[in-house]
Amino acid sequence: MAETAIDPPKSSASKARALGAGLKHSLTDPEAPPESRYVLEALEEHKQQGLELAVKARWIAMSIFAVFIVVVHPRVEVVYYLMIMALICLNGWFIRRAGRVGRSRLELFLIFADLLLMTVGMVGPNPFDADGMPLAMQYRLDNFIYFFVILSAGTLAYSWRTVIAIGVWTFFMWLAALGLAMWFSTPFEGLSEAAAAAFASYPDVAQFMDPNDFGIQMRAQEVIVFLIVAITLGISARRANLLVLDNAGLERERANLSRYFSPNVVEQLSQNDEPLKQVRIENVAVLFIDIVGFTRMAAGRDPHEVITLLREFHGRMEREVFRHRGTLDKYLGDGLMATFGTPMPGERDASDALACARAMQASLAAWNTERRRQGQPEIKAGIGVHYGETLLGDIGANRLEYAVIGTAVNVAARLEEMTRGLQAGIVISEDLRNQAAEEKCPAELLDDLKSVPNQEIRGLDQSMTVWLLT
Repeated sequence: MAETAIDPPKSSASKARALGAGLKHSLTDPEAPPESRYVLEALEEHKQQGLELAVKARWIAMSIFAVFIVVVHPRVEVVYYLMIMALICLNGWFIRRAGRVGRSRLELFLIFADLLLMTVGMVGPNPFDADGMPLAMQYRLDNFIYFFVILSAGTLAYSWRTVIAIGVWTFFMWLAALGLAMWFSTPFEGLSEAAAAAFASYPDVAQFMDPNDFGIQMRAQEVIVFLIVAITLGISARRANLLVLDNAGLERERANLSRYFSPNVVEQLSQNDEPLKQVRIENVAVLFIDIVGFTRMAAGRDPHEVITLLREFHGRMEREVFRHRGTLDKYLGDGLMATFGTPMPGERDASDALACARAMQASLAAWNTERRRQGQPEIKAGIGVHYGETLLGDIGANRLEYAVIGTAVNVAARLEEMTRGLQAGIVISEDLRNQAAEEKCPAELLDDLKSVPNQEIRGLDQSMTVWLLT
């Protein structure tokens, strides 16, 4: 089986930071390593999903607010605020189109436009309001809470830096709007005096009730709380981003493992901390397959053609191994070794191995039909399958290999060699046949098998009965 190097353990955070560093490199280097591109694709997908959620959240929120203000304030001046909400929804669509992983000036500009549009719409005078009110009073209508909607939606899609940037931009933008409003506003005559007279005994209440007073302390409190919330959400978004990077790294590692291990081994490796290290003895079905006459076939042919032939042969046989819940132990030149019941035993290991052997021959028959149409020689293979006791576990020191060793492996290899002399496509041991029957395998798997007793197996002291499928 393929080797796996054992590296010093790293924390999830350190691995995520390393992936993040690789991502920065991949954003600027078209020849970035594949693992960086893998992470970039994962983050791009995460970003697009987040933008979709953010836009939907924005549209739903604005629709609820629109219905609310129409019901609560059924006057013509609310049309102005409905227009502002419509522009915010439209800008959200543009942000979704412009958003991508990494720095995007257009996306940042659209986000800034979002905040500016909301600030102007909330602080500026309403052109549809004929009566009007003091600008200070309009500033004090607590419209600032709507900025929290934009901030919360932003955490679904933007990087942690952008979330904090939203908080900082809003902080300075709202304070700048306050300064401009105080500078350019014209107090309504008589209102301040009326409030002071009405609450002469309560000067603090009089100031609070003054329609011309901006309530600077309250305005400062609003933006400070907003900034603190933005920073907190930014830190939370950064932690979520690290989790995405870490998960992308794990998926990349899993994909890399799948290049060398069969799916069931990858599943065991990913679910358990040390699933393969403990050496144990298990009954396992072992299958060997080898192309008959490959040396003669490859002689004089172009090496590239030979490699292409082997790749297609291995690919077809590998698919059958995995389809029948087997483990691809190793490639053996023009053949391969597969095991059934590793890394963990199953209830139908012998039946799966026998079904896989038959499926391999069926796949070869279909392939040979194509080859005959193309004028190419047929490919014949011998398959040997045995069921018996094996030793399972890691071997090696720093570089480990998951090994299946024992007499059962040697017997399966000898059975595959016997296919030439016995003129059979498949040779199985009686132990495998008996185990498959005990597992109540489908009857068709045992049909057409011919018993050949008293066969000498090289390396064994006693002869054994084998079963053939020609």
